[in-house]
Amino acid sequence: MRAALLTLALAATPAAAAPCGGDFAAFLDAMAAEALAQGLPPDAVKTFFTDARQDQRVLRSDRAQGVFRKTFLDFSRALISQNRLATAKAKSAELDGILARAEAEYGIPRGILLAFWAFETDFGQFQGDFNTRNALLTLAHDCRRPELFQPQVLAAIALHAAGDFPLDTTGAWAGEIGMVQMLPRDILDRGVDGDGDGHVRLKSSAADALLSGAALLRHHGWRAEEPWLTEVAVPEGFDWSLSGLHTEQPVESWAALGVAPRSGTLPAGLPATLIAPQGRKGPVFLAYPNFRVLFEWNQSFTYVLTTAYFATRIEGAAAYAAGNPDPALSPEQMEELQRKLQALGHDVGKIDGILGAGTRDAVQKEQRRLGLPADAWPTAELLDAL
Repeated sequence: MRAALLTLALAATPAAAAPCGGDFAAFLDAMAAEALAQGLPPDAVKTFFTDARQDQRVLRSDRAQGVFRKTFLDFSRALISQNRLATAKAKSAELDGILARAEAEYGIPRGILLAFWAFETDFGQFQGDFNTRNALLTLAHDCRRPELFQPQVLAAIALHAAGDFPLDTTGAWAGEIGMVQMLPRDILDRGVDGDGDGHVRLKSSAADALLSGAALLRHHGWRAEEPWLTEVAVPEGFDWSLSGLHTEQPVESWAALGVAPRSGTLPAGLPATLIAPQGRKGPVFLAYPNFRVLFEWNQSFTYVLTTAYFATRIEGAAAYAAGNPDPALSPEQMEELQRKLQALGHDVGKIDGILGAGTRDAVQKEQRRLGLPADAWPTAELLDAL
């Protein structure tokens, strides 16, 4: 039955099927009609929409982005502790068979899965207290991203029909479910019954959650037996305009420029980018193709880098050399910087005080133009110069 429902859910178009905004009850009727048109079971459709409601907390959470203003050092120090590292290693031993299976069948190292498990739900301890059905419907009705969330509603109905989505299911504000926080469509597409009970239950089964996460990462292009991140040291006089995700070259080319691992050796034959999240005075990393796959899990650069770094720590790497980066701009200064960059013709996206990819690229270009070290880290000196 689950396979048939999966086929039906996959038939749903990616575009929003019901008009967003407007009367919520009318929207629910339109979504129910779309679910029936997709061939989902009428009984499941009826019960799914019974007593559904909007959740204003979801919309407030969707608009709040303060966490993404933290620097890499602040964010990583907040998320990584000796206790969390010890717990990750204990879980690695406790679930050795499942984690070994994840690597053997899907090519995903245990460090990566344990890092996501740690950051998403603190190893399953807090999986979110938002009613998932209401969260999905609220976001599907909202006009900011209906094309993303309306297909998630249809997938949730299919899961409900298969007995894998009770209507009291709770999770994150954006509709992610379970120990590693996956959206319903991903659960339908990539969910794995790791414990063999005939269901995919990411809230209660660590085996289901970890193997489903592994299947999802493999689907997004994870390359087995390849690294994802190495902390490196960079020589004096280095051309920082080469840093950033836009410049990729073979590891051997980076080595020829004097880039060296802080410990161990660099992998041979892989393309890599040089990442300096807080500029030339902070930690520096080489990132490989697998690093980019992690953005399919979360779009935040700081979150992805922190997860990738924590995964290396779980697998035995030393703590980073924090260095002494120039102070971060305040949110107000960042917004001022973004407005100045925008006035100069750069596409920085929304003026939000967040150092995203567009702002980093613009900063680096202006640093190069002004003859400053082009490490993409915005400073008060750059703000004054503009």
